[in-house]
Amino acid sequence: MQVPGLFEYERATDVENAIALLDRLGDEARVVAGGHSLLPMMKLRLANPEYLIDINDLADELGYITVDVAGADDVRIGSMVRHRQILESDDLAAVFPIFRDAERVIADPVVRNRGTIGGSLCQADPAEDLTTVCSVVGAVCMIRGPDGVREVPMSEFLVAPYETAVRGNEILVEVRIPRVARGHPASSAYSKVERRVGDWAIAAAGVALWLDGDRIGGASVGLTAVEPDAGRLAEIGEFLQGQPATEETFRRAGELAGQACAPVTDPRGTAAYKRHLADELTVRSLRTAADRAAATRRET
Repeated sequence: MQVPGLFEYERATDVENAIALLDRLGDEARVVAGGHSLLPMMKLRLANPEYLIDINDLADELGYITVDVAGADDVRIGSMVRHRQILESDDLAAVFPIFRDAERVIADPVVRNRGTIGGSLCQADPAEDLTTVCSVVGAVCMIRGPDGVREVPMSEFLVAPYETAVRGNEILVEVRIPRVARGHPASSAYSKVERRVGDWAIAAAGVALWLDGDRIGGASVGLTAVEPDAGRLAEIGEFLQGQPATEETFRRAGELAGQACAPVTDPRGTAAYKRHLADELTVRSLRTAADRAAATRRET
């Protein structure tokens, strides 16, 4: 039987209380919300915290999705928003459909009912879908601690596999997504291949872009579970800028995506197969995002 080691349990009443508990209990304390990542690791003794701080009572404070507030140039998602809320948010899907694309292929209803966006990002698993999604859309993470709030872009939030910029006495409270393409038809998409429904990705690709006439005004590409090189992914975005939104352009970007990763052979597939998927899924996501952006332009 796999069981976790002994630990003490605390239940935070609000954000300030959670931070105070983390600050007092030190590095041996861990925050738990949905628990679908942390608890299995504890059962396998891969994680052995002395204290668990339950933050589920923070859902009223941090369980919001804010879109199109007057004067706001960004979308705001509280860190306690459940996967199911993201999946069901029509307002969010209208602006960033990539979130609904990803949530449709994340785990199963049990996990989606309890798991949170904050938990997914703080787990920093290289095969985590929302990590790629938030990177693609240029999200900024709002991290709160005893000294106030820090704004950390996703490029700096992810320090290493399973390691983030969140310090031991801080918690992620919000994800902000800039809407830099206001006035231009913009969209996004996410494509994933998995061995079975709800499984981790063999490979996945996310894309965000906006159109300037019939050309791509700007784009960002992300890959999941194939050990992508951030610098080479950025080069794909540079290549796409100013290119016509055509199948030929998408195919070339897909080739570059296949070259921008270093997957390993494992039970989910060979390295060559995963490179092929990175290529093909990038093409599919670009095609879908461009079609969605064009549809938005026709509607307006």
